[in-house]
Amino acid sequence: MLATKSNSYTFQKDGIWYFSRRVPAHLRRHYRTGRIAYSLRTKSIRDTRVRAMSDAAKLDRHWHILRISSDDLPGKHLLADATQEPAAEASIDDHSLKAAVAVYLRLKGNDRPPTFEAAVRRSCGYLIDCCGMKDLKEYVRSDATKFRDYLFAKGLDGASVARIFGTVRAVTNLALSEFGLAIVNPFSNVYFDHNVGVKKRLPIKPEDIKQVQVECYKADDEKRWLIALIADTGMRLAEGAGLLRSDFIEQDGILCVKTRPHPWRSLKTASSARLIPLVGSAKWAAERILVQPDGSEFAFPNYNDGQRTNANSASAALNKWLKVKIGPDYTIHSFRHSMRDRLRAVECPSDVIDQIGGWLTHGVGNSYGNGYDYNTLNKWMISLIRTKKPKNNPVKYHDFLKEPSSIIC
Repeated sequence: MLATKSNSYTFQKDGIWYFSRRVPAHLRRHYRTGRIAYSLRTKSIRDTRVRAMSDAAKLDRHWHILRISSDDLPGKHLLADATQEPAAEASIDDHSLKAAVAVYLRLKGNDRPPTFEAAVRRSCGYLIDCCGMKDLKEYVRSDATKFRDYLFAKGLDGASVARIFGTVRAVTNLALSEFGLAIVNPFSNVYFDHNVGVKKRLPIKPEDIKQVQVECYKADDEKRWLIALIADTGMRLAEGAGLLRSDFIEQDGILCVKTRPHPWRSLKTASSARLIPLVGSAKWAAERILVQPDGSEFAFPNYNDGQRTNANSASAALNKWLKVKIGPDYTIHSFRHSMRDRLRAVECPSDVIDQIGGWLTHGVGNSYGNGYDYNTLNKWMISLIRTKKPKNNPVKYHDFLKEPSSIIC
């Protein structure tokens, strides 16, 4: 009769699993109860996990929509029906920002997550609050600079202002083209300091990385496998969290991870698609994932429901744990900064570093060829976990000028 609790929004009673999740306080007005609970009608732990994570993800998306439609969303009353087609009698001559948003979401919003539409609504809502709803032809340069100053006055940092301006600029650029308006976009080339209010992300010290890895080995669970994987690859969190078990592959005895776009998780840039040889804690994490009896195709099923990767949930959980272990100055993304410094420390060539991290390498010459093979990358990755650099057999740069035996796409 006693209920057995679980850490995945479930509990078991009389052998049957139930879903249970508390409604956030600021969304209680939308519900008649403070907790959502119901039977999953199964005794299977595997079925319970799949259903619970799927239902939790659906709730997250629904609650996100409720949040962005709240009363404090800027310009909400003017953009509430922006996703709908404009009325036939107004569609030809309506060149307002509202119509621009509708066109942008119709052409660019297909198969995009709810956060995409939310960002468009929020960014253009800020513009409406600052400068009003206007025809696109009526926005001028002084509106753009006023908008910039307005955003900084709200306390937003340079990175946030850059994202908002980027969204507004993209919406207006597309709309001007679709509407056939031959005018200069006033939101292009607006100067502002990108570094205002931006806190520099610090790389994690080598001794702290080792401490975190030791703690991961001890805990030996899904959350720690993800941290361990990122610690010795420098992957972005979403890249790692959205992996399939089949993305771990072996090349000539070298265990590698292949980052590639998936329907549930895109990649940030084209250069993000890459093959990374696994060493140290990353190799350990991959081996632990691959021997699990769980039938899920995902490497990290707790952060995937088959429709999208919940990187935000992963970030919150991992950063909370890291804060306790190594302090509040670091996040899971700090491992990525550390990876670049660690590769520099072993004198790894910059273009090899860029290929390992999926960073965009500038310059015309870098668009030629297919990059370094996995054997070359593996040499440098192994150098990261050596306690001492070998004195008599150092890795020399000319080793990497040999013709690669296998090409990474």
